Amino acid sequence: YIYLIAPHNSRLLAAVDPAEEAPVVEACRRLGRPLTHIFNTHHHRDHTGANAALKQAFGCRIAGHREDRERLPELDDALAADTTWPWAGLDVGILDMPGHTLGHIAWLIGDALFCGDTLFGAGCGRLFEGTPQQMWQSLSRLAALPDDTSVYCAHEYTLANLDFARSVDADNPSLARRIEADTQKRRHGEPTIPSRIGLEKETNPFLRPLQAAFRARYAVSCGIDSDPLSVFTHLRAARDDWR
Repeated sequence: YIYLIAPHNSRLLAAVDPAEEAPVVEACRRLGRPLTHIFNTHHHRDHTGANAALKQAFGCRIAGHREDRERLPELDDALAADTTWPWAGLDVGILDMPGHTLGHIAWLIGDALFCGDTLFGAGCGRLFEGTPQQMWQSLSRLAALPDDTSVYCAHEYTLANLDFARSVDADNPSLARRIEADTQKRRHGEPTIPSRIGLEKETNPFLRPLQAAFRARYAVSCGIDSDPLSVFTHLRAARDDWR
């Protein structure tokens, strides 16, 4: 997914993680507004692939984590993580999210979280550069946000993630309800995103280690320690090998 952010009472317009140029250009045409900014969560090409082309087309500014300045194409605004950035009259939160990559950040604008590949619908990103401990700390920070925070992740992986979730949390009634609801959405061509932090805590296997009962049950079934990090690490490795 590529998201456009159009603040009220402003002519600014931002795209989050534009992988492709054409859909952004078309959306700007429909809105009758030029693109003024790009917000990148991390350096992978399926999040930055259209940076250069959109900058050439609109003269927009590109913002991202200053620690990843060498890997974010055409970066203009190199921002520190765990700070706020004034943009369009808003205090935009820049959350440090190492795990999927070391330079990953999330953008928090009001009650909307743009989290790239850190947190997915019922899942989380693979650990390409970071450690399980880093990813667990990042996910725990997101879980501490208000339950009604909307989760705008970058990919529609929800049904596959729910399939895995059912294999490790089959007795979870909230999970069963989510599987039914999200399956219906996809059958009708609707996105499962945005999700909510509260729903993810109830149904996402990578946030379920926050719950003592789940940890204990899972640890016994797998013969591992029952601390949150050990359970998360085992779950992430299991997901990597999932069909």
